[in-house]
Amino acid sequence: MPLAIRIYTRFVFLLLITTLVFGMLSSWSYLYPEIFNRYLPFYQLRPVHTSAALFFIISAATLCIILFNRDTLGRNATSGRWEQLFIFTWIATILVIFGYYGLKKFGGREYWEFPGWLAFPLLSSWTFLMIGYYKGWLKCADKKPLYIWMWSTGILFFFLTFIEQNLWQIPWFRQSFLRELTVQWKANGSMVGAWNQMVYGSSLFLMVMISGDKSIARNKKAFFFYFLGLTNLMFNWGHHIYNLPAHGWIRHISYVISMTEWLIFISIIQGFKNKLTEARKLRHMLPYKFLLAAEFWVFANLTLALFMSIPAVNRYTHGTHITVAHAMGTTIGINTMILLGVLGYALDIDNKIGAGRKLFIRSYRLAQGSFIIFWLSLVLAGILKGYRSVTLNITSFQEMMEPVNKVLVAFSVAGIGVATGLIIIVIMYWQAAGKSQSFVKVDK
Repeated sequence: MPLAIRIYTRFVFLLLITTLVFGMLSSWSYLYPEIFNRYLPFYQLRPVHTSAALFFIISAATLCIILFNRDTLGRNATSGRWEQLFIFTWIATILVIFGYYGLKKFGGREYWEFPGWLAFPLLSSWTFLMIGYYKGWLKCADKKPLYIWMWSTGILFFFLTFIEQNLWQIPWFRQSFLRELTVQWKANGSMVGAWNQMVYGSSLFLMVMISGDKSIARNKKAFFFYFLGLTNLMFNWGHHIYNLPAHGWIRHISYVISMTEWLIFISIIQGFKNKLTEARKLRHMLPYKFLLAAEFWVFANLTLALFMSIPAVNRYTHGTHITVAHAMGTTIGINTMILLGVLGYALDIDNKIGAGRKLFIRSYRLAQGSFIIFWLSLVLAGILKGYRSVTLNITSFQEMMEPVNKVLVAFSVAGIGVATGLIIIVIMYWQAAGKSQSFVKVDK
């Protein structure tokens, strides 16, 4: 395995561990600031956690794309010059960002709270990735399966939405708070659609590899899902600006579009399961388990999102812990499960895990069981906060949050279980990545 890929793989795993550890610390720092404020205040822990989570999703998705470029586009991207430039500049910039966080020097905007100038090396790095990827894309004359189109769309639109997200650095946008906030929330909503294209494309690739059925990525339903996802990317941001002045039909149409994307995704997973033979399922059982987990959390998040889309309900839920539950369900339950499944397939984890298989399964169950409690605790905390603020009209924040914080203790305890289970799995992945010829050759 090329050195650059080995380094990038380990870096992706470190990002996930950082996300889990700092997320766990953030929850306890929020509940007990008198203990943590001196050395690890919440305002310092939270940016590390959120940035690590975003960088993990984006980095893991690009790792999957780079790994399988050779087999999908006929180009060995794992040793390409442009991909190596991307890897080293991307890693270096992220390390500088965390260095600034460690020095308590912040800037930027929500979720990207590093000094604004660091957006430029990130954008330059992404340009290297685009050059390397599209060189292979343009040279490939074969009819491209759906996951190639999804990867291509995600890479391009992340570039565009990242530029849009940084328009606040132009003084004209900062002249109006409403203008800047609208662009920020719109850009962040569209950016989610961009990395979803990369993540869902990777999940579709995994389904094709496990089942051996290429029609999953070539039939009409699959391409309908692609165009629906593309519509989501460009138009579902309307509900992200719910509290800003806008016509109601914009928000409602955006919610309907975003819900249909998940329904089609569920349909594709179920079609894949119906075509999967028992032998192939057993051959790739551990990656398959992560796909099942992602399917469950799509159902759970879809149910929650449908309730959140009702204006009368959204009045109680917006800005509460229910919004956080929705974000965590997507980030951990869907995206992280998919990416761990694809990376597990790439590492041929079923054949390399050996005697650690029982520990892997127990860690998986610990993570899933804990995450259910974690997610439900956030939902309950959000219901309590919304009821006490809107119905009871409690204006004292301390009084309003008193019963909510008791529920958040259960959330924090469950977070320890989630972090423990996933970190054990990541350590096993790390060990598998260190073995010779680490990555499995794609089934033809």
